[in-house]
Amino acid sequence: MTTAIYRNPLARSADVEGFRMEGPGAVSFPRGRLRLESTADPLEGQAANVVFWCPEVFKDNIRISWDFHPLTEPGLAIMFFHASGSEGRDLFDPSLAPRTGPYDQYHSSDIRTYHVSYFRRMWPTERRFHTCNLRKSPGFHLVSQGADPLPAAVDADPPYRISVEVDDGHVTFAMDGLVLFDWQDDDATGGQRLAGGRIGLRQMAPLVAEYANLRVEHLAAARTSTVLA
Repeated sequence: MTTAIYRNPLARSADVEGFRMEGPGAVSFPRGRLRLESTADPLEGQAANVVFWCPEVFKDNIRISWDFHPLTEPGLAIMFFHASGSEGRDLFDPSLAPRTGPYDQYHSSDIRTYHVSYFRRMWPTERRFHTCNLRKSPGFHLVSQGADPLPAAVDADPPYRISVEVDDGHVTFAMDGLVLFDWQDDDATGGQRLAGGRIGLRQMAPLVAEYANLRVEHLAAARTSTVLA
């Protein structure tokens, strides 16, 4: 059993009021879905990449799911989740270091987050052998990995329903119901497990992709819950 706590069709500009863009990104809705792309020249490297943050703050024990439509490649797509500032600060606290898209500002700075890269088509090694990678920050800690079943954009038949569940450090990632990895945070790698925060979409240029039907649900029973007599 789950209970929906946030639903967003991502179908028009009004649906993303309050979202925050970091980096040279642009959003549009030519097909009734959120299209995300960089406006910078990909030759600018990390400076061309973007993150688009949802304004909501979510607690632990949730499932996040969304429709993914890859349109062009190369590039890479990431979902950040349970993202917050260090020392108990909000992700948007003005005392945090500025963030403008380069990846090191997200994985090795003053924010704490899990992040899964799930459409890795940027470099030849990623296109040769497709994987989904789960990392924990601060630090560039690769904590779990699974196969990526998505075809190249030219052969894609979207939408692909992608989901991540996180419950007291237990993370499960799936595409179209197929579980790709299942990992338990042991509090040893990268510090204490994360217990809630914001979610955000990241893209590496020149990837262009569309997103729809973002949904966050509360999981009815936490894995760690205890029933008292």
